[in-house]
Amino acid sequence: MNEELVVDGERVDRYANGTVKAVGHVRDGQLDGAWRWYRIDGSLMRTGQFDLGVQVGQWQTFDRTGRLVKTT
Repeated sequence: MNEELVVDGERVDRYANGTVKAVGHVRDGQLDGAWRWYRIDGSLMRTGQFDLGVQVGQWQTFDRTGRLVKTT
């Protein structure tokens, strides 16, 4: 996995082929705020929130067609 070394601001992680794997914000080096994860085919896989590295709130998982399959 290719990750940008971001301490504060938007971070984009990519698969080896360059496709976006995850997008979100980092604050003080910790995942913070809304994050989205994608499959290698580009379809949205999961969304969730962090508060300085701690998972918070509702998390949603989607199938390859974009249908919501799980909320935790």
